[in-house]
Amino acid sequence: MAALQLEEKLVCAICLELYREAVTLPCGHNFCRTCIEDHWRRQEVDCPQCRTPFTQRPALHKNGALCEVVEALRAAERQLAAVKPVPGPSRAALCPRHGRALELYCRTEKLCICCACTVDQCQDHRRVMPDVERKEQEKRLEKQLEENWRQAVQAEEQLQELQQRSDEIQSPSFGAPGLSLSVYAHLHCSQLEPPPPTQNSVHILALAVSEKVTCLLRALEAQRDKALQSIEQEKAAALAQARETRKWLQDHLEYLAQHTQQIQELLTCPDDMNFLQRALLLIPPGSLAPVPSLTWDEDAGQLKELKKTLDQIYQLLMKDEIGPVSLGDADPGLKECRRPLESVPRPMSTLRKELKQNYRNLTFDPDTANHHLYLSCQNQRVKHGSRAQHATQPGRFQLWQVLCTQSFEAGKHYWEVEVSDHSVTLGVTYRGLARQNLPGQTDNIGRNSCSWGLRVQEDGYQAWHNGEAQRLLGKPGHLLGMELDLPVGRLSFYSLEPQIQLLHVFNAVFTQPLYPVFWLCEGRTVTLCQLPGAKPYSGPQEESLIPS
Repeated sequence: MAALQLEEKLVCAICLELYREAVTLPCGHNFCRTCIEDHWRRQEVDCPQCRTPFTQRPALHKNGALCEVVEALRAAERQLAAVKPVPGPSRAALCPRHGRALELYCRTEKLCICCACTVDQCQDHRRVMPDVERKEQEKRLEKQLEENWRQAVQAEEQLQELQQRSDEIQSPSFGAPGLSLSVYAHLHCSQLEPPPPTQNSVHILALAVSEKVTCLLRALEAQRDKALQSIEQEKAAALAQARETRKWLQDHLEYLAQHTQQIQELLTCPDDMNFLQRALLLIPPGSLAPVPSLTWDEDAGQLKELKKTLDQIYQLLMKDEIGPVSLGDADPGLKECRRPLESVPRPMSTLRKELKQNYRNLTFDPDTANHHLYLSCQNQRVKHGSRAQHATQPGRFQLWQVLCTQSFEAGKHYWEVEVSDHSVTLGVTYRGLARQNLPGQTDNIGRNSCSWGLRVQEDGYQAWHNGEAQRLLGKPGHLLGMELDLPVGRLSFYSLEPQIQLLHVFNAVFTQPLYPVFWLCEGRTVTLCQLPGAKPYSGPQEESLIPS
């Protein structure tokens, strides 16, 4: 009997098993290291037993004496099990607080509890019978199985598209500039006219022409080699991006398979209490982010220099003087020739044209700007400075944030933002977003149920809502777009450079007017891009006037 009581004292309050590498919290309670770390990943940083909150995650120190006692108890159990099985109730069926049998489920604390808990800790909590809660959990797990299957199919399709694009990049015809350069040189050389007769002899004239053509060939060969090297570098970078994305998709597929197997095994568990305890430990996989497209910019690096050099070579050939000519004679400040080369403008993508049909010119609300934020350009630009710019007043954010003056409660809207660097958050929120600064918070955009945000980081993006973050793939850009479709309930974020790319989509039921909101770190600048002739938004009555 004494051994059984001792064993109950050596049980982790989270997994209800004997301690595995017991660690001690500042409040004095002990837990398995893996159990408490998993608990803090999914919930607030506090003690699961006494609910003592911690401002930051405390360091975990191994309780050596307790670990030795647990090991001694396990050794005694193994010796006893070799003789006869130990009768008595299962440890998993006892309440860690009162040592009684677990009979109910507390939905408030998401724990299995005993009858004594209903009088003490869980008096005003929502409680149900274990079989009722199991039915709800089974429905949730079955929906998760469907979501896992959908994501697996989508990930397989993305892997196939990624492989197809990688094969195209590795094909010998990818990026071969030979034809373009030969046509380019032919068009320019065809514009050369024979020089007018001069006093020079035919022999001297032939030498001059030969010297110029030789210099042209040398310059073209040098620039060809540089351009081919640049293409190989771009190709290697694109393939490296493809390998990284493929690895991420394969890891996601592997986790989906493991999670699906865990759910299927859990659904066959006969014991309700054991089912609920194990269901709490399941961590669902995150949503499948869009795979970034593999791009190749023809106007970057050596290719841009190649076009510039060809223009300079053409101007050198049009010179009248005769003598040795080298590529170094090309002056960047030369006047344009009579028929200069003009770069062909890139057409705007169809998607961006469609988005700009609902473009809104926004301005920042100076009454909400944090006192370190400086507004300029008619409240269309905000910069974070080290000195306070405004006096503190109730309507201002204590965090480094600012709202826009405009709000939206109906219709479709789109706006674009230019950021100077990373460490910027942009999103939308209800008017009631908290203004005060809480300990441990840099910003509160997406940290609650009333706001949605996108954090621009140095190595990518993070989508935030309701305190949950989702890491997104993609290289951070300086020009971003946001589309708010209120009839559908959709908020979309786009990266606009070097080409338009969908970063993330939030789907929600918006019940209040939404204000664009921004957070920016020290030294950062955010500019609201203005589109001349954009139609202003005057409220929901405008939407009713639009013909269907």
